[in-house]
Amino acid sequence: MRIEFVADGVPLVGDLRVPEGAGPWPGLVLTGPFTGVRDQVTGLYADRLTGRGYATLAFDHRNWGESGGEPRGQEDPQGKLYDLRAAVSLLRSRPEVDAGRVGVVGICLGAGYALRFAAFDPRVRVFAGIAGAYNNPYTMRSGMDYQGALAGLTAVLERQDLGGPIEYVPAVAEEGEAAMPGDEPYAYYGTERGASAHWRNQVTRASVRELITMDNMTGADFLSPKPALIVHGVIDRFCSPEGAEEAFKRLDQPKRLVWVDAKQHIDLYDREPYVSQAVDATADFLGEHL
Repeated sequence: MRIEFVADGVPLVGDLRVPEGAGPWPGLVLTGPFTGVRDQVTGLYADRLTGRGYATLAFDHRNWGESGGEPRGQEDPQGKLYDLRAAVSLLRSRPEVDAGRVGVVGICLGAGYALRFAAFDPRVRVFAGIAGAYNNPYTMRSGMDYQGALAGLTAVLERQDLGGPIEYVPAVAEEGEAAMPGDEPYAYYGTERGASAHWRNQVTRASVRELITMDNMTGADFLSPKPALIVHGVIDRFCSPEGAEEAFKRLDQPKRLVWVDAKQHIDLYDREPYVSQAVDATADFLGEHL
């Protein structure tokens, strides 16, 4: 069911899925990968989890897909947290949903947002992260010329502040500059695997600054006593297993870490048996705690 709602004046578009039969059902809000839209990864997981007895809401965040917001293709960390808040409000208002049993599920970059959001919203009872990117500046700083990157990206923003055009780069590219360079992201977004009429192969250059300065890992320090599940591939070049381990260590009980024998980050986007393994682990954990 297509559904429209508003977060701080920004119109958002989502898909509400409800299991067959009598409710009310426990509800899940899903948030997904960087640049992703709701009929890609989040839609797949939403559909599968609805089949396991959960009402789900997968939606396009502001600036992406069919939702409103400007500039298009701009990563807005604080805005995404506002979007999640509004999504939970909407889900709790639906007669098909048990307002006292709502969780949040994040995949890839969305796992970090879901973790941070769940930590500070008392309406959310459980968190699950799949192939998560738990960004924090400390980790980012260790792997790059951090001050140089900040200087270059701030110069982009300064040009825009003074009336210059929004600067864009491709979201993915097999070769050359892109926000997510290389063959693996391209294998999903650049092919029929991730085909969507609402996805665009562009992202603002300034979005990279948001990725390297956000601190979603802090959610792990504040989530307790809510239950937390982390599902992650044993090999992941884009969202490191070490990051998943750090988030898990910083979480308090109850918590669970499930390793999946995936060899690529995007295996957990749409490949079997990895998606089924992640869905099974998530449904089992939610069954215990939600």
